[in-house]
Amino acid sequence: MLRRTRRNRRSAAIRLMVEETQLLTSDLVLPLFLVSGTGTNEVIESLPVASRQSLDYILKEIESCIKVGLQQFVLFPSVPEKFKDKLGSYSYSEDNFYLEAARIIKEKYPDICLISDVALDPYSSDGHDGVVEKGIILNDMTLPILAKMSVAQAQAGFDIIAPSDMMDGRVAAIRTALDQASYTDVGIMAYTAKYASGFYGPFRDALDSAPKAGDKKTYQMNPANRREAMLEGELDIDEGADYIMVKPAIHYLDIISDLRNAYNVPIAAYHVSGECAQLLAAAKLGWLDYDTVMPEAVLSIKRAGADIILTYFAKELATMFAQGK
Repeated sequence: MLRRTRRNRRSAAIRLMVEETQLLTSDLVLPLFLVSGTGTNEVIESLPVASRQSLDYILKEIESCIKVGLQQFVLFPSVPEKFKDKLGSYSYSEDNFYLEAARIIKEKYPDICLISDVALDPYSSDGHDGVVEKGIILNDMTLPILAKMSVAQAQAGFDIIAPSDMMDGRVAAIRTALDQASYTDVGIMAYTAKYASGFYGPFRDALDSAPKAGDKKTYQMNPANRREAMLEGELDIDEGADYIMVKPAIHYLDIISDLRNAYNVPIAAYHVSGECAQLLAAAKLGWLDYDTVMPEAVLSIKRAGADIILTYFAKELATMFAQGK
């Protein structure tokens, strides 16, 4: 045989030399769940690799991540019911604990990248990403609220605004509002292809943000659709998105690859709670070797074309890399 592909696999040094995809700490973003008050550090039962944490614990978590080289974080608020209303007005309130936390985090750790979450569902008494009237999610009425929320987040110090709501036209509305408020340097990471997936369960447990009625199928994408993601990407980029995201990741690797091949902007992918919980549960039962399959799963997202990976395993991976594993 003239060609033996095994020659390029015969030693660790050779395998590393011809390795096509490398997963780096700089590729990773760690999601953090913020609660109000102090002294809270509750492990999420359905996602035991993550916790609901008050600001004092969030600051410690960020410090420990920085020590292993991880400097990228996305912050999600768990908002008490008393602050919720139909228009999500607490999202831009001056006494919003989420915005105050961002100010404190960026004052203490100015060099990290802090990414926000823009949608009504954490703040809405209806639990939907947009304004609800008679069971219908009102797209255009939602846009000014998202824009106002985004400006408040930029003022608080977030480096990147990440609208996860899937309302039509929200990137343009947010970009215009940010620019008018002189936040031209604040980026937008659009949840471009966010599917109406069943893999979000543990996340909704963490934030108690499930819809009070109905579902999100009228604004999140149909899992059966592939070409539609290209249209969403085109629209978001034309409206000013600096990054476009696919969510979930593992079950939508084809979409990541399609967007990577179609567009030159950075591609993000969210390795969502249900995907991580599956792996954790199988490892706990002894069906999979966690230390082997966890890095392999995240590597597949990078191999598909993602430049940025939001994953609950980010800190563990960063620690492994820092230890030379």
